[in-house]
Amino acid sequence: MKSTARIARKNSRITFQKNAVIIDKYKNHINTWYDYFTCSAYANTYMVQETGNEVTYEERSIIFETRYCPELALVTSTNYRVLFNGEVYNILAVDPVNYQNKIIKFTCRKEKHKRA
Repeated sequence: MKSTARIARKNSRITFQKNAVIIDKYKNHINTWYDYFTCSAYANTYMVQETGNEVTYEERSIIFETRYCPELALVTSTNYRVLFNGEVYNILAVDPVNYQNKIIKFTCRKEKHKRA
């Protein structure tokens, strides 16, 4: 019963995007993002920070908890990002929770003023 409750709470769809460099017909190198993997996750907002002397932007941090799979085991904080509810989140840390290959947690921060 306990494991069923953990699976049931993973009810948010998230998409991981991977960074790639493509070369256009003029031989320009263009940095782009493409969809890598979509899965269900438990999303938990854990911190909101206000930056600067004025309240101009709220930095929202969020933790996504997913089930382990080989595709997500390859995700790093440097070449991947997360799309959630039409917003882009940069990955700050990847936590493979005790290295038991059951759960992976991704600590992310909302990217400023960009949409997918």
